[in-house]
Amino acid sequence: MASSSFLISFAIAACFVPSIFAIEHIVGDDKGWTTNFDYQTWAQGKEFSVGDKLVFNYPAGAHCVVRVSDAPSFQQCMKPDNVEALTSGSDVITLATPGKKWYICGVAEHCEAANQKLAITVLPQDGSDASSPSPNSPPLSAARASFASIYYGVMAFVIGFLGMPNLF
Repeated sequence: MASSSFLISFAIAACFVPSIFAIEHIVGDDKGWTTNFDYQTWAQGKEFSVGDKLVFNYPAGAHCVVRVSDAPSFQQCMKPDNVEALTSGSDVITLATPGKKWYICGVAEHCEAANQKLAITVLPQDGSDASSPSPNSPPLSAARASFASIYYGVMAFVIGFLGMPNLF
């Protein structure tokens, strides 16, 4: 009976493990979300996947974060009318879907004159680029790939074991 309770507890806890392994990207690292910083260089070599989080740190009131929906709006620093700016100074955005994502600062001329903007490509959780593979896209990290394989194997074993009649 105790072993059955342990396995059920283990199975429930294991269901929450994938969210623990989501990566929290501090935009700009120790510089944060600020003017006159090259966010495209910062993003190079980083892997952004569905479930990861972007954290924009800045002094509240000094900047804001606005998501734009397309590359032309991003390049021209055009704030969409129907999107509310994030202004807390510690804004967290969960990357929920794969594809290109664009973010700008909507304060004064911060985007246009001071290059305060970020463009990234978000990969699906399994690491494959569903839209089209790009030779410049970083491959899925070995750690994520290994973890996913082991995690799903263990989950299949535990669920199969729990589903077996009690033989002992």
